[in-house]
Amino acid sequence: MKRILGALALLMSGTAMAHAEGELFLYNWGNYTSPEMIKKFEEKYGVKVTITDFDSNDTALAKVEAGASGFDLVVPSAGFVGIYAEKGLIQKLDLSKLPNHKNIAPEWMNVEWDPGREWSIPWQWGSTGMSVNVKDYSGDINTSDIFMNPPAELVGKINVIPEMGDVMALATMWAGGEVCSEDPAVMKKVRDALLAAKPKWMSMDYSTVEKMINHDYAATVDWNGSAMRARLGNPDVAYGYPKEGYGLWMDNVVLLADAKNVDNAYLFLDFIMEPENAAALSAFARYANGIAGSDAFMPEDMKAAPEIITPAEFADKGHFVTVCTGKALEYQTAIWTELQK
Repeated sequence: MKRILGALALLMSGTAMAHAEGELFLYNWGNYTSPEMIKKFEEKYGVKVTITDFDSNDTALAKVEAGASGFDLVVPSAGFVGIYAEKGLIQKLDLSKLPNHKNIAPEWMNVEWDPGREWSIPWQWGSTGMSVNVKDYSGDINTSDIFMNPPAELVGKINVIPEMGDVMALATMWAGGEVCSEDPAVMKKVRDALLAAKPKWMSMDYSTVEKMINHDYAATVDWNGSAMRARLGNPDVAYGYPKEGYGLWMDNVVLLADAKNVDNAYLFLDFIMEPENAAALSAFARYANGIAGSDAFMPEDMKAAPEIITPAEFADKGHFVTVCTGKALEYQTAIWTELQK
């Protein structure tokens, strides 16, 4: 009998490890998390995942910094990882709890914002350009003129995403400057052009996919994955790579310092570093990921998609966007604040 009870105890112990149970709270960009992947995780571990959306890095940082957010994991863009760490908002990862950490692709391991990936793991990455309905506009879509100096056909029909870093990078490159420029002449040109263009915009909204599909917008500053999703729903949508320069980015998952469900958070982090699960994230949001081996599981329609495979003529126009500092940040913040009025 003791042996039977002992065997039952071991069986129950193994079940408990397989099904962690409890909850997990994820704070992520809206419309960015595969429901199928979440369901698979929940069923495997018995953990209920609650996702709360945000629409910009600044919004997410302010919410977390205010304290008692109740979130376990958050998904900031590259340059914001260091800000979270400096402010003590996240905790260094215990890599012994992440056996799939080895699956991070070499080119995304020793990144500038997190050498060795001690604070974050990759979520997805892509570019920021222009989505345009080619029935509304037959001109060049590979230019930031579309929102910086809107053509007559698009006036009142343009959306601009409310993400300061991405928009200011596009605007600064359009003005002939480098990302995070501290040149007062360049930044004056950026300011004047943005303030002159804003009355010609329709909105500054995060949600672009459905509105491009439904033809609510004729054009929008957009991320490449959102543009692909829109094209799949509306073949008149095309993605443009601004010839003046466009931004590259990567979003990353970090573990909050005050997370309550730490064990479940580690299960989730390791889970999304499995190639098949990383590919599921990509298949939903239509962005590339940073996990080696995931290509084998990627949808066929992403392998040659113009939003994913950058045309050769624009390959050298992409520049990685991180958070600016010093005078550059002062310029950007002042212009962005004025733009919100």
